[in-house]
Amino acid sequence: MAWLSPAFPVGAFSYSSGIEWAVETGDIKDAATLKDWLSVMLADGGGFCDAILFAQAHRAVLGNDDQALHDVAELAAAFAPSKERHLETTAQGNAFIEAARAWPCEAHDKLKSVWSGPVAYPVAVAVTAAGHGIAVEQGLPAYLHALTANWVSAGVRLIPLGQTQGLHVLAALEGAIIATAERSVQASLDDLGSSAFRADLSSALHETQYTRLFRS
Repeated sequence: MAWLSPAFPVGAFSYSSGIEWAVETGDIKDAATLKDWLSVMLADGGGFCDAILFAQAHRAVLGNDDQALHDVAELAAAFAPSKERHLETTAQGNAFIEAARAWPCEAHDKLKSVWSGPVAYPVAVAVTAAGHGIAVEQGLPAYLHALTANWVSAGVRLIPLGQTQGLHVLAALEGAIIATAERSVQASLDDLGSSAFRADLSSALHETQYTRLFRS
């Protein structure tokens, strides 16, 4: 709960995963369209990809498989559809690892020994959870819930929506969060892939958006 709290210093509030562009162009304009957009991101886009990477990194730590941990960390750092999405996942991942050192575990040292590049956010959280004996069945839904809550928060600020409407959107997405977590645990790295093209495009186009509140 502490690691995935909005107060945990990873700077999540600075990122919208392209939602800012979608609001600017009118793709997202109210609670209903925000829910629809985030449902796709969760089930078929970045949320699903993050969930697979989380599950695979968690499994590698528990299995003491250095090569698998290296491979998933490397793939996660490379597997971003835009410059800003890469910044979003690696800036938060690196910040998470540094902040989570307040809860020391050998898994952090193991990750550092096998991978010297930037750490993607789902890998950082998964390695920390596995290192502290938190099962993937608990850690992964919690990660996805925090990710979705941050997306909703961006929508609340950008559309704008009231806090109550934002909570209704989050509540309506809880089924998708659980379903994505369950599907991802059974998946492999071969299942990685996004079919949320509009969301990926929005992330790339946000780089040149004239007026921006968010970094992605």
